[in-house]
Amino acid sequence: MKLTLPSMLCGFVLLLGSAAQATPAASLQQAYQPFFHIGTAVSLAQLQPSKNHERDLIAQHFNSLTAENLMKWENIQPTEGNFDFRAADKLVAFAEQHRMWLVGHTILWHEQTPDWVFQGPDGKPASKQLLLGRLKKHIQTLVGRYQGRVHGWDVVNEALNEDGSLRDTPWRRILGDDFIATTFALVHQVDPKAKLYYNDYNLYKPEKRAGVLRIIQQLQQQQVPIHAIGEQAHYGLDSPKLQEVEDSINAFAASGLDVMLTELEISVLPFPPGMTPGADISQHQELQQQLNPYRNGLPKAVEQAWQQRYLDLFSLLLRQQQKLQRVTFWGLDDGQSWRNNFPMRGRTDYPLLFDRKLQAKPLLSALIKLASAQAAATPKVDQPGYAPLVHETAALSQQRP
Repeated sequence: MKLTLPSMLCGFVLLLGSAAQATPAASLQQAYQPFFHIGTAVSLAQLQPSKNHERDLIAQHFNSLTAENLMKWENIQPTEGNFDFRAADKLVAFAEQHRMWLVGHTILWHEQTPDWVFQGPDGKPASKQLLLGRLKKHIQTLVGRYQGRVHGWDVVNEALNEDGSLRDTPWRRILGDDFIATTFALVHQVDPKAKLYYNDYNLYKPEKRAGVLRIIQQLQQQQVPIHAIGEQAHYGLDSPKLQEVEDSINAFAASGLDVMLTELEISVLPFPPGMTPGADISQHQELQQQLNPYRNGLPKAVEQAWQQRYLDLFSLLLRQQQKLQRVTFWGLDDGQSWRNNFPMRGRTDYPLLFDRKLQAKPLLSALIKLASAQAAATPKVDQPGYAPLVHETAALSQQRP
């Protein structure tokens, strides 16, 4: 049965009414703690002394952090052999201070990796032996530094085309088609206790989802550890269909892995004709007036549709909470979001929980009420997903002074 927007909203109101006696949680992370981790991406700017208010909001509402750009190769090792951990150290210290689940992002990606990584001394493409040696050193140095402190790694990021085939990247051309298994195995060798993830966008598409399932099968056959799939959730008001999202969660969970929604935001802006929604940062166009309609503010009707889209999504996630380990927003506030400049610079988007003045949008309290109602309606003893999260939180507490 297809539910219309009014019927969904009515159902949400009834759900809240059924738990009227329950006291809503004080924060987003508290509300969703019985179900899955709630995370956000953190930038270097947010770690500066002048950003105390932003860090307070992060500590209040989130119990998982992802390094937005701080741990990407171009920032960690911009030139060969010269590692810079100053920013990453600050992030790790902040996560430890607040006992948060920390995700390192990302070890192997075809973007934001310096050109020198793929070049030999003569300027020609590096040999397989040279590139593999560089990859090993990078992993040993980065993962080794944060062993036991970074709890999960986006080991490989965006390795697939839209049809599910492997991208033609320097990693694949030089190391061969087994570069994914090689990288996962190397990270596991350095930190056997870390959780290892494959992360990609548009995984709601059956053909791309099938490509990830092939990767999972290959790694499992080779006995190479992989623990979860990160579905980048760069969504819009109309795409993807929520049934497609649910189908992908079910498919990955059936493989025996946990599922995570990563990099979540919902854009209100129209997408350029002829482009595939997602996160391919190589796709850029010149700014066009019709693709930036809300420079001076968001109409109330659009804001309401945007909020309902989030509520419908989280209703789905709560229904599937036993299969989910984490849901991570890709940023804290609208001003921080990369969607303002994708796929062209200068757009004004409104995709996150806080506005440009760091004021919470009504959506925040609505999401908290939604989870509080779900928690009141479902006894904790009947939630298989609840105990592992409590165990993880306890484990983190034991690791910290």
